[in-house]
Amino acid sequence: MLINVAILSFWHVHASDYLREANGHPDTRVVAIWDEDPERGKQEAEKQGVTFYESIEDLLANPDIHGVIIVTPTSMHRDVMVAAAKAGKHIFTEKVIADNIEDTNEIIATVKQNQVKLTVSLPRLNAAYTLAVQAILDQGLLGELTLVRVRLSHNGALAGWLPDRFYNLEQCGGGAMIDLGCHPMYLTRLFMGIPESVSAHYGYVLGKEVEDNAVTILNYKNGGVGIVEAGFVNTHSPFTIEIHGTEGSLLYGTPEDKLLIKSTRSSTYADDWTEITDLPPRRITAFEQWVLHIQNNTTADENISLAVDLTRLMEASNRSNTLKAPVRIDELG
Repeated sequence: MLINVAILSFWHVHASDYLREANGHPDTRVVAIWDEDPERGKQEAEKQGVTFYESIEDLLANPDIHGVIIVTPTSMHRDVMVAAAKAGKHIFTEKVIADNIEDTNEIIATVKQNQVKLTVSLPRLNAAYTLAVQAILDQGLLGELTLVRVRLSHNGALAGWLPDRFYNLEQCGGGAMIDLGCHPMYLTRLFMGIPESVSAHYGYVLGKEVEDNAVTILNYKNGGVGIVEAGFVNTHSPFTIEIHGTEGSLLYGTPEDKLLIKSTRSSTYADDWTEITDLPPRRITAFEQWVLHIQNNTTADENISLAVDLTRLMEASNRSNTLKAPVRIDELG
């Protein structure tokens, strides 16, 4: 069966990417658009030759629409996703699910109650380097992890290509950390697990309403530390992964896209830094996974679990920056 999909908003910069992916997939097609900015939505609908809905309620009431791609302001995620799930629409959404765990839990509960399929766009989970890192950690080659550092930054605020709405605190729920920092945050969570507490330090280099330069420190019971870095004001900052443990270290993107390891637990890697060249094939995209879950009546359990933890960590990070103090994860519910 062809899955008819609606795009809900072109607020996020990745909305056009998801539209292209949906139209390029053999089993899906975009048939409708709604946008909280009607003029923007009408223009996109005209370009695509699809129906524009003035009312999101009317769109969700259409039984011929099977799923929705949600790229609204983050502040609208709770209302839009709950309404979509109650209407029986499968949901593919831009991260984060919501900017607080209370709304996220309500969304997840509504999704389960209405038996719709939810998948969150966490693209770096599917990258070859991530799968290779996980395989190394599963082998225990680094021993007990003591430090994970993941950095992702760009120059969007300096070069002016990031839209002004991405600096709106109410719509976004934050700045560089909750947008770009999501990727290093869920990777750090994947590699080290959930921390006991979070300490966040945000900078406002260009004096905007949201942070454009940010670091969040994840503190673990065993003394381990996770460092999540993100920014909108860095012109030549490479995507970087560092993982250190009691028996070895792993480096990626410093700055080349090479995966390097040194480990006392393997004679192959004990003496010199060794490049891991035999990376596994990358997994299919989150969107492709969503389609398969719809077709096979399965659920994206790992994806959803990591996405829920991502919201929890982002809420703790924002709260820590506001309080200028560490925030325990178990305080969030």
